Amino acid sequence: MSGDRRTTPDAFVRVRGANENNLRNVDVDVPRDAIVAFTGVSGSGKSSLAFGTIFTEAQRRYLESVAPYARRLIQQGHNPHVESITGLPPAVALQQRRGAPSSRSSVGTVTTLSNSLRMLFSRAGTFPDGFTDRLDSDAFSPNTAAGACPECHGIGVAHTVTEETLVPDPSLSIRDGAIAAWPGAWQAKNLRDITIALGYDVDRPWRDLDPADREWILFTDEQPIVEIAPQRDRVAKPYKGMFWSAKKYVFHTLADSNSAKMREGVLRFVRTGICPLCGGSGLRREALAVTFAGRTIAELNALPMSELADILRPTTELTDAAPALTTSSSGERTDVAVAITTDLVARIEVLIDLGLGYLGLGRVTTTLSPGEMQRLRLATQLRSGLFGVVYVLDEPSAGLHPADAEPLLDVLEQLAASGNSVFVVEHNMDVVRGADWIVDVGPGAGEGGGEVLYSGAVDGLAEVTASVTRPFLFPGTEGGAVESRFLRSPTDWLTLEGASLHNLANVDAAFPLGTFVAVTGVSGSGKSSLVGGVLHDVVRRHLRGDETADQSHDETTDATEPGEAGPVEALPDGQAEVPAVRAVTGLDHIDRLVRVDQKPIGRTPRSNLATYTGLFDAVRAVFAGTDLAHERGYTAGRFSFNVAGGRCETCLGEGYVSVELLFLPGSYGKCPTCDGARYNAETLEVTYRGKNIADVLALTVDDAAGFLEPVPAASRSLRTLRDVGLGYLRLGQPATELSGGEAQRIKLATELQRARRGHTLYLLDEPTTGLHPADVRLLLAQLHTLVDAGNTVVAVEHDMDVVASADWVIDLGPSGGDAGGRIMAAAPPAELVRHPSSRTAPYLARVLSNVISAAAE
Repeated sequence: MSGDRRTTPDAFVRVRGANENNLRNVDVDVPRDAIVAFTGVSGSGKSSLAFGTIFTEAQRRYLESVAPYARRLIQQGHNPHVESITGLPPAVALQQRRGAPSSRSSVGTVTTLSNSLRMLFSRAGTFPDGFTDRLDSDAFSPNTAAGACPECHGIGVAHTVTEETLVPDPSLSIRDGAIAAWPGAWQAKNLRDITIALGYDVDRPWRDLDPADREWILFTDEQPIVEIAPQRDRVAKPYKGMFWSAKKYVFHTLADSNSAKMREGVLRFVRTGICPLCGGSGLRREALAVTFAGRTIAELNALPMSELADILRPTTELTDAAPALTTSSSGERTDVAVAITTDLVARIEVLIDLGLGYLGLGRVTTTLSPGEMQRLRLATQLRSGLFGVVYVLDEPSAGLHPADAEPLLDVLEQLAASGNSVFVVEHNMDVVRGADWIVDVGPGAGEGGGEVLYSGAVDGLAEVTASVTRPFLFPGTEGGAVESRFLRSPTDWLTLEGASLHNLANVDAAFPLGTFVAVTGVSGSGKSSLVGGVLHDVVRRHLRGDETADQSHDETTDATEPGEAGPVEALPDGQAEVPAVRAVTGLDHIDRLVRVDQKPIGRTPRSNLATYTGLFDAVRAVFAGTDLAHERGYTAGRFSFNVAGGRCETCLGEGYVSVELLFLPGSYGKCPTCDGARYNAETLEVTYRGKNIADVLALTVDDAAGFLEPVPAASRSLRTLRDVGLGYLRLGQPATELSGGEAQRIKLATELQRARRGHTLYLLDEPTTGLHPADVRLLLAQLHTLVDAGNTVVAVEHDMDVVASADWVIDLGPSGGDAGGRIMAAAPPAELVRHPSSRTAPYLARVLSNVISAAAE
């Protein structure tokens, strides 16, 4: 990238006295109108500088310009701990985070491409004969009253009941309970008596009843009221009884019952599938009757964006478009069509350049990774035309294959060339090398970091020997290359024949057992479908001895496994696609399955690192064993901030309270009673080695390792957390503050602290996400330890250092979406680099060329 954007020496953002989190009175000058990379090991303070200080201050200044009453409606962060920042433009943050889960949010809605596509169909679509007026654009949206399918309300998923689900045993009579979906006890007798009064035979086997009678009893919406004369209880008076069909009773219970048990009871009679009325599109039939280029809007939404662009591109090339070509039924060759498709194709091409061409506009955002979401927002910003702002990005290369990361650099360049500043927190050294400027923070993590070691042109970091980033940015530097080692020989093979899921179609794959296997490929090539979908599902069902298990529910191989989840992945229409395989061999060589993914370890601040790993149980037991606790009768439960008794009742153990101010924005502040400690004063009087329970929760893993060394159970947990590069996290750090990569490594550490045993299959999904290359080395050492103990590790991975360290590589491709789903090569790393069809090969070859041979040393 060019370094000539900075035209004046004063074009800098100047930070003075930053003390956010672990930053220690940091002074730094960062150039504007340039691409600046913030680097450092995980927890060094780079995010605290880029996001916690620079972006937060820019946001605070902007909010000061908003009317006080309006500010109350905006969620605000804290004021950064910094003396001054000058030269700071407005800022936009694009962070690694998932949006609020919603089946109505899609790739099209996030990028606003759906708005343009709907307008295209409304203004330029081909309408069938009989339409007197063109439909408004809202009619093409499943999220509006005008467009939503009346059966599924725009979701695309219908909940239905059938005679088979409502009457599982047709040999029974109604009196004997043939209609299993009806309620039990007195309600069952009531409905049976009403049915008798209506003239139906309740004593004949269900299968012998007239089909029309069976249909009415099960599915009618009618609710006739009849007079019932109790036959057995002569004292009881006659009463009016209302009939409920089995279907009406089931859906009434689901919609209106306050009893979770009753709702769960009727759910077993319901089958969820594609809405039969709209075919899963969520749209009314009128909208599905309109086409453009011979396709409905539902069909275009389902296509990968790369194919959608190919379909729209011919319209953009029309030179004779004119209003005269408009007909009453079609406007596909009009100026309007040309204008809208030109804009659509231009915006889609940005997404294709970012490696997202395999996504469809209808893909639900809940199925996207945080990295994919961030790149979608990045592409939207690129087309926004903003000028003079600071974009602060959180690892935009996360989840990207090196081949997809290269176009990302071009997008960052375009943002900067448009007169903006691009500040990137990044661990990918290829992205860092392309920056104009680098700010390296360190040297270590937590208390061992918080200093700016270098701020200047990228090449200048080569002279900073204290930098942990230096050897990885300049591979020739000592300590930067991957060390060679002997490849392991497989103890056996696990083979899948005819694996199918998503874009995998009849794929044969072989996994060497007792080795470290890396599964590679560009974004969307089918890696997660193969490993987290098919492989996981096959092994899970084998270990459960449940070859015909209902695969639509998440199930756990071992109830104590961290991170274990089911194999089913949601599709754009909200359905679940079931993994399929024709034949499997080698399952008898696996005794246990552990899937470690990036899902959160908890959804509330009450869940944290200490509680998830179990080390907090050992800590609470230690405090309960102190003399003062014995004297007062305190048990371990007293030291839980989730339980009444020991917690602070003002904040209920949260540590903070919401503060509402009239005409001023509400905010959160430390609890005035416990000052953020979470516990009441009596509990905090109990100490162990001079610290109370709140003091211990405030310790980092590194600090706690020494303090809790006398506690074996806690010490073992802390050691494994440090081994996977998480020494900088606080014991009480809320789960909501952890990244997906951190959550995954906490789960891995929880597994590593277990007793060693072989023949376990570990499935990992990009375990190096959010890790500095130095931390990757720590993690790799732990993974190899697992393999050396007789286990198998299969990791979906983009980091070429990890791939180079594997015993076997399975490379999928050649591209993403429908253009992927094939195994391009499967071989040891040194052999895979010779495969001409592998897109991974050239990047892996670059890493292997820097390998330091232990023998040569």
